[in-house]
Amino acid sequence: MSSPYLPGRRYAMERIVRRLAAYLSNLILFALAACFAFELRFDGDLPPRYLHSMEMALCIWAAVKSAAFIAGSVNQEQWRYTSIYEAERIILANTAGSVIGGILVLAFLGRSAVPRSVYVLEWILSCFLILGGRLAVRVIATARRARLIEGKRTRTFIYGAGAAGLALLWELRQNQSLMLDVVGLIDDNPQLVGLTFDGKPVLGTGEELGSLARKHGIKRVLIAIPSATGPQMVRILRFAIEAGVDYKMVPSLGELIQGTDLGKQIRDVAVEDLLGRKPVQLDQDLIRERIEGKVVMVTGAGGSIGSEICRQIAQFHPLALVGFDEAETPLFQIDRELAKRFPGLAFHPEIGDITRPDMLRRVMQQYEPSIVYHAAAYKHVSMMERHVFAAVENNVFGTWHVALAAANHGVEDFVLISTDKAVRPTSMMGATKRVAELVIRALHMESGTKFAAVRFGNVLGSNGSVVPIFKEQIAAGGPVTVTHPEMRRYFMTIPEAAQLVVQAFAIGKGGEVFVLDMGEPVKIVDLARDLILLSGLQPERDINIQFTGSRPGEKLFEELNLHDEHLVPTSHSQIRSYVSPYDVDVRQVKAYMQELQQIVNSRDLARLVLLLKELIPDYNPGTQLLKVAMSIDPDHNSGAAKMPIPAGQLEGGVTVKKLASVTRMN
Repeated sequence: MSSPYLPGRRYAMERIVRRLAAYLSNLILFALAACFAFELRFDGDLPPRYLHSMEMALCIWAAVKSAAFIAGSVNQEQWRYTSIYEAERIILANTAGSVIGGILVLAFLGRSAVPRSVYVLEWILSCFLILGGRLAVRVIATARRARLIEGKRTRTFIYGAGAAGLALLWELRQNQSLMLDVVGLIDDNPQLVGLTFDGKPVLGTGEELGSLARKHGIKRVLIAIPSATGPQMVRILRFAIEAGVDYKMVPSLGELIQGTDLGKQIRDVAVEDLLGRKPVQLDQDLIRERIEGKVVMVTGAGGSIGSEICRQIAQFHPLALVGFDEAETPLFQIDRELAKRFPGLAFHPEIGDITRPDMLRRVMQQYEPSIVYHAAAYKHVSMMERHVFAAVENNVFGTWHVALAAANHGVEDFVLISTDKAVRPTSMMGATKRVAELVIRALHMESGTKFAAVRFGNVLGSNGSVVPIFKEQIAAGGPVTVTHPEMRRYFMTIPEAAQLVVQAFAIGKGGEVFVLDMGEPVKIVDLARDLILLSGLQPERDINIQFTGSRPGEKLFEELNLHDEHLVPTSHSQIRSYVSPYDVDVRQVKAYMQELQQIVNSRDLARLVLLLKELIPDYNPGTQLLKVAMSIDPDHNSGAAKMPIPAGQLEGGVTVKKLASVTRMN
């Protein structure tokens, strides 16, 4: 019966044989270097009196240098992988061996036994032979691999002759398994055109990509410009698509740090690359200091943002993480994911409704969280225009109950996820999130819990956001629907959004509203065109863009702060903090909550709009919302009278009260 250890033993024996062969090869090369040094000194006519000195010096130098190579752990086996770094170590070890060996030669043979020039010649020749031998092996091995895969590799251009492009070129030379044959480089700097880097020429600029690709039979372009802005990336994509070649993206330095093999991290161009700015990196050490060893609770943990907050928090070793959500399947999925990625994390999935105070009390009594991130909310503008009372129940009362439970159970920090749509809102979703901001600000004035809010822009790739919708429409062959040609939005990535939330409580003192510096707002129609380009298609030629008109509650432009909010510097240059100069009376907020509850119970839309206008003077209700309310028979304007709303307009029934005054305020 064969031993299970035979393969391991065979490998060990093969390695020993290879290493002994390398030692023997080095000994021979060292001896030849010393011999050639004497012969060169005397032009090939070595005097007999130096024969003994040559033999002794040869033995000394060979022995000492072999010892120096062993002590220096110089690569003794895989000569074909010798790099510049390895060459430096070879030269250092060889120099040390020449110096120490020379000292021993002088000590044993005397000053007159060996001519002084031999010492220099021996060092030069040994460096030449050792490095030359390795270079020869590398050239032969590379040529052999090239012959084996000749004709199977994809002819490739590297777009970018900077540090990333040259690093990629070196990696592709070493990693033949990627089956890419780099023909040359492309760079938008015309001063680099015609130069050669690592044996590959810079053939032209981006404008010439199409003609150069056809001339050289190029099938793929690797974009090696991690610092490219969104407009620059769109420009490069247009060149690649017009050239009819495949294209991939080389990762940024941050992505490289997480891996070791540059070639294997080449990826498709993502929508984040078209953001128009570089993703914001936050203070990881400060976050870790505040989260490590604490119990953290996340409401809405199954959603796009809530689940990403859980992933971000899990990296900082909390004592426990509680995920609270009403949706069972998403909560189940994030539970499985965290168990796989963070096996040491104590994650507790809790199914519950944020509008149920009893559920919140039970969870907080059981786990006693120190930090609460409140991400549970209804977020779709057009949907909430049709379901206004659901928006109030979830976004206002849900926040009120979670915040009260947090304050009553001694939670140290509470962070509300808000939205830029809460600034001068025109939608029910935005108005309810603004009221939620007022709620937590009032509680901050009265409790020991530190309350703060974070206003998001549109989050790229979140559930139900514009990007997944555009991708579905592109996959279906179009058209891609955009509401208005001038519609603009601030955008942030899901990791940015989650990191901002996690960072907010670490840098705030309480009562602030935090906003990420998201650069300039992006036109939605431009984003649609860029996504079509990412799909390898041409806008208006392959996929049409159709304008459908603004939806109820939508604004053309979003804002990030109110006029009366003061900008307060933070410890992070790309996070803004806004504080209102006006105090909010918690007793008055409680009275409003009682009145809102009566309104929701009676489904009194007119009274709801009026109360929201009282709470938020700059609230500008959508015209469709007002029209639906005004369409009710004015004879039925008592508090108890209701009329059903036509299907597909609004939920429940409404009562008309002073809607004319609301219309005038708009």
